[in-house]
Amino acid sequence: MSDAAQPTAAEVRAAAEAVKTALDRHLAAVERRSGEDDPAVYEAFNQLAAAAEVYDELLYDRYDEVTPFEIPGTDDSLPPYAGPEEPNAISVLIRRDYAVAEPQRLLAQAQRVEAAEYDDGPGADEGAAGTIHGALGVLFGEFEPDEIASRHKEFGLEEGDSTLWVTAADEQAEPGEWLEAPFEGVEPQRVVCRFDVSAVFDDEDDEDDEDTDGVDGADAGDADELDDDLDLDEDEDLEPLDAER
Repeated sequence: MSDAAQPTAAEVRAAAEAVKTALDRHLAAVERRSGEDDPAVYEAFNQLAAAAEVYDELLYDRYDEVTPFEIPGTDDSLPPYAGPEEPNAISVLIRRDYAVAEPQRLLAQAQRVEAAEYDDGPGADEGAAGTIHGALGVLFGEFEPDEIASRHKEFGLEEGDSTLWVTAADEQAEPGEWLEAPFEGVEPQRVVCRFDVSAVFDDEDDEDDEDTDGVDGADAGDADELDDDLDLDEDEDLEPLDAER
């Protein structure tokens, strides 16, 4: 880097002051945290990470020195929030991944839903619920995504990664405006908070639990028998169908 492009000592000092301010804000947010996933703490963490990264770069460019700090996830973290201070509207973007762990259970649950719609009459077992993709359409058409998330094992699904982003907007979008491409055009600097859930965050000890996770308490050795002769009596607490859905 040429001398002309090097940051000034004043710029390095200003970056250091920004880190101090971000540290104070982060500590204050932690002291006032309202829960484990307090968005204020998450935002303060991102601001501290961004300030520390700027200071580290300027310090190296000016003095060929580095800091001893390493903040995980800095490269992939969101930029500092630059949206409206008082948003008039928000968008919540959610992605949840599932594996079809028990196809027979999935099919059986979907067929129960479809049979209720047919009043157990002819054609109840010959509709969309007879295929995996059809069964998924039946279940996700009948139950809200949050309900499926909380009862995924009942539907033969296994949770994968998930993420939730809350983004701020100046005003609510026009009806139907974003339906064709719901996840395009997200401005990272307008993300108020973000929460990720992934197996990569789990401790290695959790791997032992995977071997013992059966269906409704069944032993791992009973899984094949359960697939062959599925008994859904334990799932009789499924809510009544809403005929107007």
